[in-house]
Amino acid sequence: METISAEALIKSFGKIRALDGVSLRIDSGELFFLLGPSGCGKSTLLRCIAGLEMAESGTIRFGERDVTAVPAHRRETAMVFQSYALWPHLSVAQNIAFGLEERRVAKPEIKRRVEAALELVQLPGFGPRAIDQMSGGQQQRVSLARALVVQPRCLLLDEPLSNLDAQLRIEMRLEIRNIVKRHGLTAIYVTHDQEEALAMADRMAILSQGRIAQIGTPEAIYRTPHSASIARFIGETNLIAGIVLETGEQTAVIQTAVGPLRGRLTDPGWQPAAGDPVQLAIRPEAWRLHQEDGDNPVAGTLVDGTYLGERIQYRIETAAGLQQVVELNPHRIRQPGEASLGLYVRPADVLVLKC
Repeated sequence: METISAEALIKSFGKIRALDGVSLRIDSGELFFLLGPSGCGKSTLLRCIAGLEMAESGTIRFGERDVTAVPAHRRETAMVFQSYALWPHLSVAQNIAFGLEERRVAKPEIKRRVEAALELVQLPGFGPRAIDQMSGGQQQRVSLARALVVQPRCLLLDEPLSNLDAQLRIEMRLEIRNIVKRHGLTAIYVTHDQEEALAMADRMAILSQGRIAQIGTPEAIYRTPHSASIARFIGETNLIAGIVLETGEQTAVIQTAVGPLRGRLTDPGWQPAAGDPVQLAIRPEAWRLHQEDGDNPVAGTLVDGTYLGERIQYRIETAAGLQQVVELNPHRIRQPGEASLGLYVRPADVLVLKC
């Protein structure tokens, strides 16, 4: 499969700039996610890559081939939609075969490839069934088989799991990733579900107001967000306002309402100065309810806790406001009214971000 690159894409709908100079490169065989809140431009970018929308300026390349002006049916991509987009009057096999018939593939080859596609999505023998006899998860597998049967250069997925229940979404995540990796497909996946992206992606791009805010691996985006908005969007986080007291090469000491906290800088292109206002992001699981090495002590009072089996989520009142704290593998449940708690957090887990 080929690399996919976009350079300086601009796309507007009336006065709304959906894409504002977007550039990115997706490697061959990569499962790449486009992630962001509603209206950020992720679906528009996917549709431009598919050829379903035409950018006003900029270029799109598949490998060395410029496909910017190439119509959708000649780009050799396949798309899986949120709504499945299956024809209810056709059987499962007929739905899967539709794209091959449009390409005038010989009937014996169509039959062979449809059967292979059904095997691939774990629906062998389901070809004669009517679409309305299939569950939601099975229909999504049919939609995926229809996309794969044409042997696309690129697989495009637009929120394909949003209509499924929670457990089925988890199962289909693994299924889609396994299929993409087993066949070396280049795949672009749009979602607003952060957990889905963290679980499946090789890399991801976070979009905001038609621009790319950050690109990286799931671990890099989660552990090293470049802004408070990205930290809030990817997973849960606590934000504490502060003023820079001093900075080092990659660290800073910040004066906050709970006292001075030492943290690390996450944006390599930004170096704050003493006196600058900043935001500190601390993940709930980064807080410790017992002293380890005494780093960044914060006094707090337990407000309440929610028991979730493998973890407890606490809300703890501090001078900087309520902090969400996650304790993993709890041995007991702390109760409101106990003695004041001491919170601790390692400097590496205190992210110093632009306001």
